[in-house]
Amino acid sequence: MKFFDIVKTANSNLLRNKVRSFLTILAIFIGSFTIILNSAINAGVNDFIDKQVASIGGDGFIEVMPGAAIEQMMAMSETGSKVTKYSEKSGSMLSATITNEDLEAMRAVDGVNKLEIFHILSPEWMRLDGEENKYNVTLQYLPTDTFNLDLSAGRMINNDTDDFEIIINEDWLEPFNFEKAEDAVDKTVEISIKKTAKCYVVPDDCLATVKAKIVGVQAPGVLSMDGDLLVSRALDNKLYALANEDIPEESLQNYFAVGDVDPDKIDEIREKFKEIGSGYQFLTVSDTVGMIRTFFDVILAVFNIFGAIALLAAAIGIINTLFMSVQERTREIGLDKALGMSRFKIFLSFSIEAISLGFWGSIFGMAVSMGIGYFVNNLVHGEDGLLADFPTFDLVRFSPEVVIPIVLLVMLIAFLSGTLPAIKAARKDPIDALRYE
Repeated sequence: MKFFDIVKTANSNLLRNKVRSFLTILAIFIGSFTIILNSAINAGVNDFIDKQVASIGGDGFIEVMPGAAIEQMMAMSETGSKVTKYSEKSGSMLSATITNEDLEAMRAVDGVNKLEIFHILSPEWMRLDGEENKYNVTLQYLPTDTFNLDLSAGRMINNDTDDFEIIINEDWLEPFNFEKAEDAVDKTVEISIKKTAKCYVVPDDCLATVKAKIVGVQAPGVLSMDGDLLVSRALDNKLYALANEDIPEESLQNYFAVGDVDPDKIDEIREKFKEIGSGYQFLTVSDTVGMIRTFFDVILAVFNIFGAIALLAAAIGIINTLFMSVQERTREIGLDKALGMSRFKIFLSFSIEAISLGFWGSIFGMAVSMGIGYFVNNLVHGEDGLLADFPTFDLVRFSPEVVIPIVLLVMLIAFLSGTLPAIKAARKDPIDALRYE
């Protein structure tokens, strides 16, 4: 008997007792359905988190602050009152500043690819060029060459030019009367900022206005800040220079720095930074999203345990089904052996029968979970859906690398479950089997 014939016969044998085979496949279906759906949810959540991580600089992005500032901020956030001792070396939270010498020392640490001062900009207003309506706005420059923002339209900022470029988010589409994100690309905005020193002398005439081109629109995300817009290095430097015009450089204080480092050297860099100046500390993307990822992983792990329990019950069902099948087909096994069928082919026949149970159960589980996943994605992204504001977040995400390994795993479990009954069938003595009543 050829292999294809054995496969065909094994699947035909499943139909001999339809109810028993159906119940066994149903048990496998429940377990595989649960695990496949959970894995798809896990893939969707992690894919979205990975996009968010990439959008804020990736695993190597750091936000640096003087140690004194972080310690005092942590103390303020703790329950109750915590008194910290004043140090002339570190100073107060507001006087703790990143000096040029310390900045250069941090840049020289092995593994630091880039480190720049983060300018705190407070523009007076922003409006669409030629329009009257003005809006409050917060801007920030980030090293966008390490960023991979999830954009609804347009492109990333180019920091290698002197062009004044800006990326808005979808919150600005309605105020600017844009029907869709594409309408905003290549439009010009006006940004007004106060010349701090001049405002003390001529308070009614101390505003400076700069025009910038909208080059992209950021899609909504859990880590994107509502209202915060990203600007190019050239625009950031221009606004910062205008705001601090006529102010001595030694009077300027820098509280933050942002940069890109080698993710594999995070711990070593952290220790080196603590030794520079009055001590510096930094936050990574993992510090920001680690708890979010862990929360989802724990929940999905619990559901996967239920799926594994269901598969264990299904495995027991496969063993029982095949043992009963061997018992019922004893005379048939004896006849096959008498006609020259080898032990291996007998073993293979029952093993393929077990694998077929796993295959059909997992295929049905995959089909139903994909159908439900498609429905859920459409539901949560509907007009009033839970994820209506996050169009790039597929809550349930199926892909071959997620589904195929689970189907193969279920088939392997089915094969292992059918091994004992298959061995028992293969070892039957043909004479005794033919006498069996």
